[in-house]
Amino acid sequence: MKKTVMKTENYCLFYGNFKALNNITMDIPMNSVTAIIGPSGCGKSSLIRSFNRMNDLIVDMRTEGRILVDDQDIYQKDVVELRKNVGMVFQRPNPFPKSIFDNVAYGPRVHGTRDKSKLAAIVERSLKDAALWEEVKDDLNKSAFSLSGGQQQRLCIARAMAIQPEVILMDEPASALDPVATLKIEELMEKLKSRYTIVVVTHNMQQAARVSDYTAFLLTDSERAGNLIEFGPTNDIFTKPVDQRTEDYISGRFG
Repeated sequence: MKKTVMKTENYCLFYGNFKALNNITMDIPMNSVTAIIGPSGCGKSSLIRSFNRMNDLIVDMRTEGRILVDDQDIYQKDVVELRKNVGMVFQRPNPFPKSIFDNVAYGPRVHGTRDKSKLAAIVERSLKDAALWEEVKDDLNKSAFSLSGGQQQRLCIARAMAIQPEVILMDEPASALDPVATLKIEELMEKLKSRYTIVVVTHNMQQAARVSDYTAFLLTDSERAGNLIEFGPTNDIFTKPVDQRTEDYISGRFG
């Protein structure tokens, strides 16, 4: 396995008295795509949102165990710095009500970049990395809302990359998109993993098999808490799973 960039150690997540995640321990390898799969309600989104502390916004949320990024406990890091290092792309495209240019330049500006030529270079680089530059380079001052859904999602990926994070989290990034736009997002993940570590939640097992190098399978127990049943190279998970429950889920016998 490659060098670990992010890991969980006996990580538990509670919403009030409800335990959403139970003792999750896994290592996420650098420069790879890790897919998180499992049936609805198993804690996939709760887990991925834990990696950059998005769950902190929820009242009565508490955690046990640890999540480490580059061997640092994320709760010992400044949350702004954490989110600079661990970017997020959500299920539905959520561009800001600004121009295409200003969407991508937003993060660098927040972090202190004011030079117009530097911002222009960052915007161009990020849009090229997101395979969007050729489609929008003559329309950078147009509203982000003028783009199609698939273009908006790639714009959100460009926005996440503009501050050059180490990790990009994607929570079902293609679930609201048509098949053509979905393929572009999948091709993008394949291209970007040479420079970023990508963690993607997907309900689509074919997508997980296509795009990921490693797969984590989550399942709820009798208390409805999400448990990590199996984690390993995607090919192993899909062709020779160790746990019968993994095989049953992947073969469609439940979920």
